[in-house]
Amino acid sequence: MAAFPSRRGVLLGAAGAGIAAVVSPGVAYAAPSGTPAVMVTEQASKRILVLDPQRAVWDPAADPASVRWEFSPVGDPRYRDLVPEESWVYPAEAKVRVHRGRTYLLTTASFGFAAVVSYPSGRRYWGATLGPGDDLFNPHSIEILPDGNVAVACSTGALVRLYAASLGPHSERFAEVTLKGAHGLHWDGRREVLWALGDDELVAYRVGGSRVRPALTRISAVGLPVAKPGKSPGGHDLFPVAGRPGRLWVTTSATVFQYDIGGGVFVQDFAGAAEIARPGVKAIGNDPRTGQALSTVPESGLGETWWTTKASVHRPPASYTLVNGGIYKARWWLPR
Repeated sequence: MAAFPSRRGVLLGAAGAGIAAVVSPGVAYAAPSGTPAVMVTEQASKRILVLDPQRAVWDPAADPASVRWEFSPVGDPRYRDLVPEESWVYPAEAKVRVHRGRTYLLTTASFGFAAVVSYPSGRRYWGATLGPGDDLFNPHSIEILPDGNVAVACSTGALVRLYAASLGPHSERFAEVTLKGAHGLHWDGRREVLWALGDDELVAYRVGGSRVRPALTRISAVGLPVAKPGKSPGGHDLFPVAGRPGRLWVTTSATVFQYDIGGGVFVQDFAGAAEIARPGVKAIGNDPRTGQALSTVPESGLGETWWTTKASVHRPPASYTLVNGGIYKARWWLPR
């Protein structure tokens, strides 16, 4: 999906129907030794959950131990100024990053929330709202840079912002560039560029200026493969291929690619491509230790058309199930 519904649409929908998930038991799954935990953006309960990879079915209500850690800013005084009751409606992104020896959750939500959260304390490293209470901007992805500043991609707002987050947890200073359908972000430390994925292209930005007054300069772009002539490819998820620093995972409305940075080409020569490369993938990533990939695609019959109760595992194919869930993205918990 390119954008979540407006706040008015959410309120009207909530007035007429509750959230009910149709749950099937899925494939019995015995995770290999060393499998990382699974992190999901759980929109039905408005939480980020880090879940036990050794359970094939997660049922937090009946089995609280299946949840290793969770985050929600609602009711947390450290995030009160971000008005999470309005801005934290659909958690849209969750990444785990290590910055200066500390582990952080990077997260956004569709109605304006963006934050970097210290793990496991939940302390606020930085946070901001972009149009709280509406999907005017729709923050869809987030990344932290080596200098401590934070980039946010906004799909509806068609922009990438680089905040001077290193100035403190409430810093509102930013640089901004336009990018149609901005959906994904990744900092490439080897090349020292910020990659951003839009509806139609994958763009590399050079970060300039200073730490306190950053700037973004577009230095290259490559068009996304077109599935149907005249139709936007619909770029969605952008994530590094773990263990292959010269490649990026890229999902579009139609399929999944890896982008070979050195060759400047999109390829589908990766292991498991036959099952992984399918339409509608909202998130994709791999674990280099086990060789397994993890992805999410919507399933029908849930509270929203982009939700799923499944986190799909590949190589070999299997799945996790979140009881009564409304998952948007799932990622391996691999601090990097």
